[in-house]
Amino acid sequence: MGEWWTTAAAGAAAGLGVAMPLGAMGVLLIQEGMRGRRGAVAAATAVAVVDLVYAAVATALGPLVAAALSGVEAWVRLVAAAVLLVIAARGLLASRTPPPAAAAAAGPADGTGPADGAAGVARTFWTFAGLTAVNPTTALYFAALTTAQGAALRGPAAGGVFVAGVFLASLLWQQLLIAGSSFAGARISARARAWTFRIGYGLVAGYAVKIALPLP
Repeated sequence: MGEWWTTAAAGAAAGLGVAMPLGAMGVLLIQEGMRGRRGAVAAATAVAVVDLVYAAVATALGPLVAAALSGVEAWVRLVAAAVLLVIAARGLLASRTPPPAAAAAAGPADGTGPADGAAGVARTFWTFAGLTAVNPTTALYFAALTTAQGAALRGPAAGGVFVAGVFLASLLWQQLLIAGSSFAGARISARARAWTFRIGYGLVAGYAVKIALPLP
């Protein structure tokens, strides 16, 4: 049972690492939260579902890649750690120059308004799913993370627990974000946004160090 909790916690940390930095998608979620609750819930769910899909694919393929590279596992871990450190460094640097609030306030590019009816909710879901899916950093993040942990995630049970942790952490964060949008509105300060980057990408950097050790 302890192993399952450890794996679930690892998945939750991975989910928060990719979800917490308040970039363009986070700002769009805040905007959607101000338009209407139903559309915002659909948008937040869409983001979490895409994270789940990326994590599931990476978790299924990661152990296979790790097995194919048997004998050089330590170097695979170092390469994966380097990739994660680059992602973390780029994210932390980006937090120093957040996009202007005025640009973010424009909302989704398709011009959809409040999603009051079922059709509007569905449209919002697929819009946010598409916007999240085209972000290559998310796919690269999970690919590096799960390849480096191939042995630990081998088997459907361990992989399922890890992916569930990713999904629940991402979903809870996105829902918390839209719930807070009704209070903070679109005027979340640049300082607050910067701290979401620091915490989220700090988790990524911590993961990188964890999988790199012990050094070969």
